[in-house]
Amino acid sequence: MNAPLGARGLVVSGLSVAAGTTTIVDDVSFTLSQGRPMTLLGASGSGKSLVAHAIMGSLPPGLTASGAIHLDGADLFAADDRPDTRWGRTIALLPQEPWLALDPTMRIGAQVMEVHRHLHGARPAEARRRGLSDLAEVGLADRADAYPFALSGGMCQRAAIAIAHAAGAGLLIADEPTKGLDAVLRDGVVDRLRREVEQGRLLLTITHDIAVAKALGGMIGVMLDGRLVEFGPAAEVLERPRHDYARALIAADPSHWRAPSLPAPTDVVVQGHKLAKSFGGRELFSGLDISVRRGEVIAITGPSGCGKTTIGNLLLGLAAPDAGGVERSRGVAPQRFQKLYQDPPAAFAPHQTLRRGLEHLLKLHRLPWRQAEEAMERLALAPVLLDRRPGEVSGGELQRFAILRALLLDPVFLFADEATSRLDPVSQQDVVAILIDAVRNRGLALLIVTHEIALAERVASRVIRIGSDLPLAGSGDA
Repeated sequence: MNAPLGARGLVVSGLSVAAGTTTIVDDVSFTLSQGRPMTLLGASGSGKSLVAHAIMGSLPPGLTASGAIHLDGADLFAADDRPDTRWGRTIALLPQEPWLALDPTMRIGAQVMEVHRHLHGARPAEARRRGLSDLAEVGLADRADAYPFALSGGMCQRAAIAIAHAAGAGLLIADEPTKGLDAVLRDGVVDRLRREVEQGRLLLTITHDIAVAKALGGMIGVMLDGRLVEFGPAAEVLERPRHDYARALIAADPSHWRAPSLPAPTDVVVQGHKLAKSFGGRELFSGLDISVRRGEVIAITGPSGCGKTTIGNLLLGLAAPDAGGVERSRGVAPQRFQKLYQDPPAAFAPHQTLRRGLEHLLKLHRLPWRQAEEAMERLALAPVLLDRRPGEVSGGELQRFAILRALLLDPVFLFADEATSRLDPVSQQDVVAILIDAVRNRGLALLIVTHEIALAERVASRVIRIGSDLPLAGSGDA
């Protein structure tokens, strides 16, 4: 990676963010210094990402920031340069959504290489050498010629990490940098972030992953409803939290969950026989038998890129197997086979408000607005969010809107592809409880793809483990 530019300190004083007369982030203050990274923890929609965008000068339209932000003594609010002239040069953002960070028309190798060419002035051959080195550090050396649509969500996130690191700015803001990554890759990302701190780069990380916050160390701030309710050294906050929400957040790790009481499975809703699939000449799996019954929860785990999502897509008919076949319940309307995407922006029209999209869904399927309102309340979605576009709400809020849409259609089969990967532990626990309630009360057949082994083992009737370096397990119809 490039040696980062020197940045001695970031001071945020009395930062507030408002939408008109409504305050969303209120009086947030902290200091970030070299060698002492800072991590913001908190619920989805608590204002963590808005703090990052205020620092970047990239708040969504309609939102305004007040207070003061000083980077090496310069007031970023008072700076003469446009905010976008700082991007990459002074401040680099690793965004929460790789779908929004990557150009879908460019190969990922070219996207990393252009940072070296246009930001650092490297000649084409040198830019290529540096770009390939950056991709190798995130485990994508063999995917330089791939387009984003050909990569898994975890691979897209790693590509975005390579681009952000290639910029070499003095301040790196990492917004959910380990979202969608398995434990091995997550630990690798944390190691790289720590190396950047050791080289003198300022690091502000936003995450709901308690393990990431603990591994990074430094300082931790906990946000709730737009306010910084707890702040202090990482060990102190994680071991002796003072605020009630901080205690609840840290205690809500999936390893502490109780296994749910599930009904006896009934009819098979969807099943695959002797499924096989390869991509780019690499076999993901073969001879896979899988069935999902009403009232059953199946979890698929394994490393990033091993084919977990592909199995769910085959069962839904979103992809075709190279061998084998899929059977779905006859006489069931296609819209009752639903998917929750790992990257929710992929499932929403980017320029349409959430209200308009929801209205279209309800009109198409002749459902009352009252039904949507009741579901929004159950999913803790504030009505004010309806008049925003998908890019103007947090990743966790957008995922809950995706869950709302799916459940409104009364699905018989739901494929949840890392559906809780954006949520803090408390919200994650609440959303999983909602899905389990649907399994119990509606006889939903639920297929979960997750990197979290503890979550899979706590909630699933059966766990299927796959991976290029692992034997296929749990593939029978037991």
